[in-house]
Amino acid sequence: MESRNTHDDPTQSAEWQQDLINRLALSSLKEQRAARRWGIFFKLLMFVYLATILYLYTPALQLEAETGGKHTALVELKGVIADDKEASADNIVTGLRDAFENENSAGVILRINSPGGSPVQAGYINDEIKRLRKKYPDKHLYAVISDICASGGYYVASAADKIYADKASLVGSIGVRMGGFGFVKTMDKLGVERRLLTAGEHKGFLDPFQPVNPEDVEQVQTMLDDIHQQFIDVVKSGRGDRLKTDTPNLFSGYVWTGEQSVDMGLVDELASTSYVAREVIGAEKIVDYTPSEEWFERFSKKLGTSIGLGIGQVLGGQYRLH
Repeated sequence: MESRNTHDDPTQSAEWQQDLINRLALSSLKEQRAARRWGIFFKLLMFVYLATILYLYTPALQLEAETGGKHTALVELKGVIADDKEASADNIVTGLRDAFENENSAGVILRINSPGGSPVQAGYINDEIKRLRKKYPDKHLYAVISDICASGGYYVASAADKIYADKASLVGSIGVRMGGFGFVKTMDKLGVERRLLTAGEHKGFLDPFQPVNPEDVEQVQTMLDDIHQQFIDVVKSGRGDRLKTDTPNLFSGYVWTGEQSVDMGLVDELASTSYVAREVIGAEKIVDYTPSEEWFERFSKKLGTSIGLGIGQVLGGQYRLH
């Protein structure tokens, strides 16, 4: 039998060459796809980087441009005053410091729309307002009340040079409260027994599942009275002779309208933010110095999601968030 060399067979030689060409073409195509994916990945990273830079610096640049001339500085105190809220002492104090420190701000308006909150947070803001007013004696701070300025909100406002409000604003609530529920009778009806172990005679005081202990109530009332007196002293110190201390129920916790508050000395005049900026401070242009709450955290979440989606697409998978 005569052996044949495949290289001598034109048909097999052509098939072999075509197969080689196909493999080379396929390999080149795979390399191009991989290069394109990596290209998309690095472009995505560059886009995220540039977006981050713009996001971080554009607001600062805009604020710098806005504060280039004479203006009225505005800081907003909105909502409940608490350390984890928009109206936290850290946020408000940061805005106030920036407002006072800018040499082009002719005066500062603290616009308040708050039902109150933490006496500690309100106290921090009150103290800082007093410090800034003393440090910058030629730059005045005016509190302008919109809808409501109650309890801790008024605690803060009382540190201002003057307080303005609308005739229908709600002002006051100079008092302190602590609330809760009692479930003792409910437990009796359900046949549930409360078992509480403590180290310390009064560690479980005011437990809602046990009968009220008069001694515990007396202790808490003493604490509330002490904080209430601190509140009263702060208001008297801030308002001075303008406050009509002989007004019945002034420190009872009641709220009053803006009109009533003027008569009582809780508010100086009825006016809006724009009026105070234009007619009192003399700088109609208003620049908002209020820090944006948790903007970096929100941005980080969005940034992480974008990167995750981008990497998933680059790796060629069907990447979805459920």
